[in-house]
Amino acid sequence: MKSICLMLFVGVMSLTSVAFAQHDAHKVAADQVTSPEAQKSFDTMKGLAGNWEGPVTLDPPQPELAGGTTTHISMRVTSRGHALVHEMQEAGTPLDAAKYDHPVTMFYMDGSRLTLVHYCDAGNRPRMIARPSADGKSVEFDFSDVSGSTDYGHMHHAVFTFIDSNHHIEDWTYMMPGDKPVHAHFDLKRTE
Repeated sequence: MKSICLMLFVGVMSLTSVAFAQHDAHKVAADQVTSPEAQKSFDTMKGLAGNWEGPVTLDPPQPELAGGTTTHISMRVTSRGHALVHEMQEAGTPLDAAKYDHPVTMFYMDGSRLTLVHYCDAGNRPRMIARPSADGKSVEFDFSDVSGSTDYGHMHHAVFTFIDSNHHIEDWTYMMPGDKPVHAHFDLKRTE
């Protein structure tokens, strides 16, 4: 009986050692060195912190959506500089998420990649991975995956183009049901 208990104890300790080794290996993978291009893009994105307004145009035009209106976007750095919060709403509307669209997007470094998660009013959360431009004047985000239902469509692509410290452009592509893309172009000026 003692030998069975001893073997069981040795087996549990061996498994524990393997589990810790796997945890440490995963930790090394998660803490990989940050890509200089991705980090530079994230630092540029954080420079957009503030309030922005500008017209939005939709292609193709969507009569049921608020194309051609002015949009308000606020961005703020949070989590000790590890995340950027991007909040969007139609300018002049109250901050009432029960009545008005108010999507929130989080930007953050995930290992060596700049990543965004878009918390959509359609009830889903698409995740996209950045592809910085060689000249540093834009960051393009490519669709990676989505959580939640896509019955009403989902955000699929985004491009941020940096004009100067008081002007930037955002281009977002929303995939309607049936994979029909709608492109939204935001020409934004800093308001404060």
